Amino acid sequence: MNRAFLMGRLTRDPEVRYTNTGKCVTQFTVAIDRQFGNPQNGQKQADFIPVVTWDKTAELCGNSLAKGHRVLVEGRIQTRSYDAKDGTKRYVTEVVADRVEFVERKADSANRGAAQQGYGAPQGGQYGGGAAAAPYGSAPQGGDVDAFGDPLPDETVPF
Repeated sequence: MNRAFLMGRLTRDPEVRYTNTGKCVTQFTVAIDRQFGNPQNGQKQADFIPVVTWDKTAELCGNSLAKGHRVLVEGRIQTRSYDAKDGTKRYVTEVVADRVEFVERKADSANRGAAQQGYGAPQGGQYGGGAAAAPYGSAPQGGDVDAFGDPLPDETVPF
């Protein structure tokens, strides 16, 4: 079974292209934090995973995503090779996504922090295709802010 689930932030805006047959393909890179040593001392590292999407998913990603947006990617790992212009053989490992959830925009993350401190900023919501109703750790709509307890940091959320 070849399935990959990734949650991270886009490192740049998605790159949208069309094949000769008119199929849409989008490429972007997801940065995923990884614990290393003591995070309080700033010892964090990240993995940068290239992602490719096709057809309708590619169109939605190209139109809805931007640098800094948090996404949940589901797909398969693929390895391929090609001949570079200098004649050397190059190998690429990437995730070919068949599902992308738009979890949170970077601005929503900043606004959520302000809302949790009582500044009344709007909560994240649905945008794009298939986004969650509210980002993980946000306050329930119309309910008690502490109903679900304190939100967990991203690094401790199990998948």
